[in-house]
Amino acid sequence: MRLLFVTDARSPISQNWMRFFAKRGDEVYIATTFQSAGMDFPVRQMVFTPVAFSAVKKQTSRPGSASSRTLGLRTLIRQWFGPLTIPRSAAARKLRAFIQEVQPDIIHAMRVPYEGMLTAYALSGLVARPPFLVSIWGNDFTLHAPSTPLMGRCTRLTMSMVHALHADVERDIRLAREWGLSGEKATLVAPGNGGVRSDVFYQPNELVKNPIIINPRGIRPYVRNDVFFKSIPLVLAKRSDARFLCTGMQGEAQVMEWMRELKIEHAVELLPLIPHAEMGAVFRGAQIVVSPSIHDGTPNSLLEGMACGCFPVAGDLESIREWITHGQNGLLVNPNDPQSIADAILLGLKSEDLRRDAAGLNANMISAKADYGVNMERVAEFYNFVIRNS
Repeated sequence: MRLLFVTDARSPISQNWMRFFAKRGDEVYIATTFQSAGMDFPVRQMVFTPVAFSAVKKQTSRPGSASSRTLGLRTLIRQWFGPLTIPRSAAARKLRAFIQEVQPDIIHAMRVPYEGMLTAYALSGLVARPPFLVSIWGNDFTLHAPSTPLMGRCTRLTMSMVHALHADVERDIRLAREWGLSGEKATLVAPGNGGVRSDVFYQPNELVKNPIIINPRGIRPYVRNDVFFKSIPLVLAKRSDARFLCTGMQGEAQVMEWMRELKIEHAVELLPLIPHAEMGAVFRGAQIVVSPSIHDGTPNSLLEGMACGCFPVAGDLESIREWITHGQNGLLVNPNDPQSIADAILLGLKSEDLRRDAAGLNANMISAKADYGVNMERVAEFYNFVIRNS
C-alpha cells in the first residue's frame, strides 16, 4: 500500500503506527505538522505542513514537554485561533499538492485537531479524493471539539469528509456520530498506539514488594497533577515508606513548587521523558500506576503499566471503564479529589491479594484486546477494507 500519514511525526504513538507499515514493506509518506528529525524506519518522503502555530515549536521538543504554566494557555490560544490558520493556508495548499504528487491509496490523519482538520481542507480542493481515515485521540471530542464554536465547526467538517474512523474506545465512536459521522462509514476500535508490545511491557516474575507509585502522564492540561501531588501527603501520613515516581516532570518549576509547599521532596522523584523502550523496566519496579485525568480515551501508558503488573488507579471516566472494573482489576477515583486518589493508592498498597488478582486479569485482557501485533494486523485489514469500499 502507498500510505500518507498526516501527523505530528515526533510522537512515539505515531511512530509506533507508521513503523509497522514501513517494516512490512508498504510505502510510507508523512506530512508532519511539527518539525521532526528523521525516523528510524524507511520513509519515502516527509514534508513539513505547519498548522495552528506548530511552526514556532522547537524541533527537539516532544509532545507533552511544555511547562505546566504555559501549556494551558497555549492550548487555549490554539483552540480559539488554531482553526483560523487552516482554510486557504499555505499548509493546506502544500498538503493538497503533496497528495496529488503521492497519489496515496489512503490518507490517515492521526487526530482531529489539527491534522484531521488540515486534511479535510486540503481534500476539499480536490475532485478525485483518496480514501481519508482519521484517528480520534482521547480528548478530541470531550475537550477540544466543544471548546470554541470554530473548533466545533471544523470537527464537524472533518467528520463529514472522512471515509472511516479509528478510535481507541467505543465511547468515541458514539461521540463521532454526534459530531457528524454518518452511520454507514466504517469504524475500528483499537489502541491508539497500535497496542502493547509484549516484548517490552510484561510482568515481573513476582509481585513488587516496595511501595512505589508511578504517575507516567507527564504534563498535560487534562491531567490533574495538582490534585495528584496533594494526595501524596495523605498517603504518606499512613504509609511513610511510600515513594512516588513521576515521568516527564523533571525540572518542571510548578511541580517542584508543589513539592516544596507540601513538604514531600523526600518521597518524590521527578524523572525526565523516558524512551518508550525503557519504560517497561520502570513500570516493573512499581506497585501502582496512577492516571489522574479528567479527559481521556485509552491512555497508552496506563495499559503499558497494567501489562507490567502495576495496579491501576485512574480517573472514573466512561472511556476508562471500558478497561477497568472498579474493585476487580483496578480502582476508579474522582481525579479532582486528593482524598479519593489517596484512599485508592492506600488500598492498593495494603491489599496484596487485590494487586495479584488484578495483575492476572489485566494480563489476560491486554493479551486479548491490546496486543500490538494482533491489533496492527487488524489495522492493515481495515485499511484494505476502506480502500476497497471508498
